Amino acid sequence: MAAPPTEPSPLRFVSCGAPLPGHAVRIVDASGHEAGERTEGALQFRGPSTMREYYRDPEATEKTFQDGWCDSGDFAYLAEGELFVTGRRKDMIIKAGRNLYPQEVEETVGEILGIRRGRVAAFGITDPEIGTEKLVVVAETRVEKEEARRRLIGEVMEKVAAVTDIRPDIVSLVPPDTIPKTSSGKLRRAALRSAYLKGEMGPPRRPPAFQIARIWFSGLGGRLKQTFSSFGRLVYTVYVGLIALLTIPPVWAAMLLLPEGKMPARLSHAWARRFFSWIGCPVTVEGSAHLSQAGPSVLVANHSGYLDAVVLMAALPPGFRFVAKRELMQAPVIRTFIKKADHLTVDRLDFTESVTTTRRIEEALRQGHSVLIFPEGTFSRFRGIRPFRLGAFKVAAETGRPICPVAIRGAREVLWPGRWVPRRGPIQVTIGKPIHPEGKDWRQIVRLRDLAKAEIVRHAGEPSIDLVAAGIAKE
Repeated sequence: MAAPPTEPSPLRFVSCGAPLPGHAVRIVDASGHEAGERTEGALQFRGPSTMREYYRDPEATEKTFQDGWCDSGDFAYLAEGELFVTGRRKDMIIKAGRNLYPQEVEETVGEILGIRRGRVAAFGITDPEIGTEKLVVVAETRVEKEEARRRLIGEVMEKVAAVTDIRPDIVSLVPPDTIPKTSSGKLRRAALRSAYLKGEMGPPRRPPAFQIARIWFSGLGGRLKQTFSSFGRLVYTVYVGLIALLTIPPVWAAMLLLPEGKMPARLSHAWARRFFSWIGCPVTVEGSAHLSQAGPSVLVANHSGYLDAVVLMAALPPGFRFVAKRELMQAPVIRTFIKKADHLTVDRLDFTESVTTTRRIEEALRQGHSVLIFPEGTFSRFRGIRPFRLGAFKVAAETGRPICPVAIRGAREVLWPGRWVPRRGPIQVTIGKPIHPEGKDWRQIVRLRDLAKAEIVRHAGEPSIDLVAAGIAKE
């Protein structure tokens, strides 16, 4: 209940407000039942921002969750719909059947002249002889004379007893900077309690030069690791560059001599597979059987970076056709690969109204070739699946050919967009089940897009993003 106006020293707690929309909090008592208004208990919550589990710690996860509610580890109460947190359960001191807030004791002692304000810690230690906890108060002070320190200890005991009706069992006066704090300035009561029980509280202060040297040496291992890691990445980058330099020119020369058709496509497929094997980035493929089930189809894949086309060249059988932007024809090597393997180029990838492009894709499908399109149109240095354009799905609906979603995972990590330092890592290509159109109307086009995107998001390891909501400019 609320303290009456006549209470000389009421406990004051700051309101945390009401729960956010979609979230809920509750207070439960020791038996696990929900507590009433202004009744202190364990604070539990649930909602979309709640964690799923502790990393690799199922026991801690099981202890934390109760019927979908997450235990915060705090004591709290509700008053008129607002939440008031009263403290951490592990910091609570239980003495003589009473729950004693360490903050109340610390604030009281901090007001005493000669005690450093904010440098007081109170905690409990178990005493099996009396069957309850002893109240220990540790306070920092600059007072050094023995008689003055005895008077200060007596004043601490009397002041705490007057405010809480409980007399401290032990009062320990320590030099400044003995009580440990977190980087944000919070008292580390558990660490201080552990040091007290081990008899290691209050180590002598070392000179600043020693502390600086200790910090420098403690970070030396990390700096050396970073240096060796940077050197290793540099060596690997040079190695990948040499592999590309030694293999691309002869393959390009062979392409120039071969007639257009199957042979250049098979050559580019074989080179791509060996290239990723040589640089230590194996490409594994799941769901290849779905391509034979679908027959000539429209493949749609996520676009995460520079390597995606080469990855698909290695992962897919040689008979498919890329639909690429016509600007790529300006690059000599890429132009040769596109032209000799009979891939398709378009003025723009959003070809919902391009009759010529649609006819070229239809002709490729009739010839028994699957056609691959990146419906995002481009890629970004930001992780996530960008919005899909509708051109590929419009073609599939109008031709009656199925959509095969293709998810690329790991290519972004090997060569992140905007960076030219590759990293070794596995690349996974997952080919989903064919999605057949059920008509040619607009709803069917949107349906194909949504189903394909959901399948790609599920396997690509990247979330679906909205460019407007994320504030990312279209590239």
